[in-house]
Amino acid sequence: MSAPIITAHWSRLADRHDASAFAVLDKNYRDPARGYHDWSHIVDMLTKLDDLTHLATRADLIAAAIFWHDSVFITRASGGGARPDADNVHDSAALFAAHSRFPEAEAAAIRDMILATAQHLSAHAKREYYAGFAQDLDLFLDLDLSALGAAWPVFQNNYARIRSEYPWIDAADFDRQRQGMLGKFAASCESLFRLEEPRRLWAATARENCQRTHDEIVQRLGASA
Repeated sequence: MSAPIITAHWSRLADRHDASAFAVLDKNYRDPARGYHDWSHIVDMLTKLDDLTHLATRADLIAAAIFWHDSVFITRASGGGARPDADNVHDSAALFAAHSRFPEAEAAAIRDMILATAQHLSAHAKREYYAGFAQDLDLFLDLDLSALGAAWPVFQNNYARIRSEYPWIDAADFDRQRQGMLGKFAASCESLFRLEEPRRLWAATARENCQRTHDEIVQRLGASA
């Protein structure tokens, strides 16, 4: 990946990984089966991290979590059904650990950030690895969900890109799966974003996007009934 922001952030992290780490990330994020969870998602998060770095204590550790949090993303289980996202999250954390050369406490902090993406609404810092870790975890989670607050055309495109990652799921079934999640997000956007500044930046638009998409899904499902 040649995006300058990727190069800039990785140059500060490379010596805390083994020699093959970036090649592994590059291979996975370039997987053609990915529509949304590719390098562009990482670039978006790193760009916003740079904009909000004044909220971070260890921006370098947040950046490492950004690089690795979707390093494993497989939508279909071996049995043919949908693979639980928690499996991807745990495998991403394990892949990070396999390539990490961070000091033990820093590696554990990054791993906990990655694992927190399995339960965005309820995740919390279980241990204060360093002063400021809890806020860094909250900032990382806010960054991961920030695309919900994108301009409507961008949100629509992101939704279509996510849909492309599940080509084996019937369109109506995909809509039904997303309907509940979007309704939940629309109802909880004030608490979905944890920190005041990200909440001010993204919560209102995220609520509108999620509610609008939820309502469109309801209409589509009703029309096909």
